[in-house]
Amino acid sequence: MFSSLLGFTAVAVLLTVSPGPDFAVVLRTSLGSGRRPALCSALGIAAGCFVWGLAGAAGLTAMLSASRAAYDALRIAGALYLMWLGFRALRSARRSAKAAREAKASRTEAGSIEADGTEAGAPVPEPGPADRQSPLQAFRTGLLTNVLNPKVGVVYMSLLPQFIPHDAPVVTTTLLLVAVHAVLGLIWLGGIALAVHRARAFFQRPRVRRRMDQATGGVLLALGAAVGVETAR
Repeated sequence: MFSSLLGFTAVAVLLTVSPGPDFAVVLRTSLGSGRRPALCSALGIAAGCFVWGLAGAAGLTAMLSASRAAYDALRIAGALYLMWLGFRALRSARRSAKAAREAKASRTEAGSIEADGTEAGAPVPEPGPADRQSPLQAFRTGLLTNVLNPKVGVVYMSLLPQFIPHDAPVVTTTLLLVAVHAVLGLIWLGGIALAVHRARAFFQRPRVRRRMDQATGGVLLALGAAVGVETAR
């Protein structure tokens, strides 16, 4: 069991740090809503791992893999969800750019523009209410991002049995391995959320925040489109 845990941990580290929807969602949540919602988003992603782990132990992921229609339906739902998240990020960037232009025009009319194009002592605009997520909403976003990704279930179905000793209880060992993966994910994604929070003075600059919204929105849209194209083949 100990050697199985070590082997799985090494593989899980590679899976965890690989860029994907989880990374983009936590980064976007941290930028738009702050540290606590971002950590809740990471917790929701970890909870999604347990959902897939239990589904694998119950044989549901095997059924999903065997049924092309069920797999494609879940994949399409995941693709649409990722694209919706990407659209929200791009919409936030567009609104921020519009607000910045209006604020600049207003300051120009008032004659209060500094030489570098910014108003001295002007507060950094915060995301609007529509862009913020509560901790519960962020948790739900992270959970759905993971649960609507059938690749997680397929990876678990193909990977976990290789690290379950022959005489070990399947359900208990499966949950143990999933717990290892979930903890690694929390450490990695939580570290990202904390790093962004520590550098919030930089990331909350209007121009930087718009660029990050555009980048994360583009990534989420591209991931969703890629999933949708793969389904159509």
